[in-house]
Amino acid sequence: MTPLRRRSGPRCARSSATRLDRALPARPSFNQVTSIQPELWVESPRKALSFYAAAFGARVLHQVGEADDIVAQLAAGDATFWVASTSEEMRRFSPRAIDGATCRLLLVVDDPDSVVGQAVAAGATESSPVGEEHGWLLGRIMDPFGHEWEIGKPLGAWPPSGHT
Repeated sequence: MTPLRRRSGPRCARSSATRLDRALPARPSFNQVTSIQPELWVESPRKALSFYAAAFGARVLHQVGEADDIVAQLAAGDATFWVASTSEEMRRFSPRAIDGATCRLLLVVDDPDSVVGQAVAAGATESSPVGEEHGWLLGRIMDPFGHEWEIGKPLGAWPPSGHT
């Protein structure tokens, strides 16, 4: 980046903030972000692919590696996420390895009751039944790999008007 130079002679009519803004790199526009795709680390990626297919109707879009040393991109409807092997050397731990979760994933669906039931039938544990909460109809599950999921849909326009 070129350092700012002081102008000699008469002072420029523009404010110093305007001059500084021109010297700074442009801020990224969040309108350019198209998605966030979490990567879930599991000890048994092959079992995870089967579970997510049965629980959420997920399909594999891309996969590399062999046996349980794989990285795969899955899609459940329009939502995409990744599944990959855990790795001690890369410090990628599953929730089971740390005896807890570091995040919760929200899966937005048309019929939360049906998807929660399908996930439980596939091997998930229901941690909260589907009900109305904070303007949403949602339930919570723990998948067999320790990842926490909220499965729901907003009950009205989202975000609510007046909230930013």
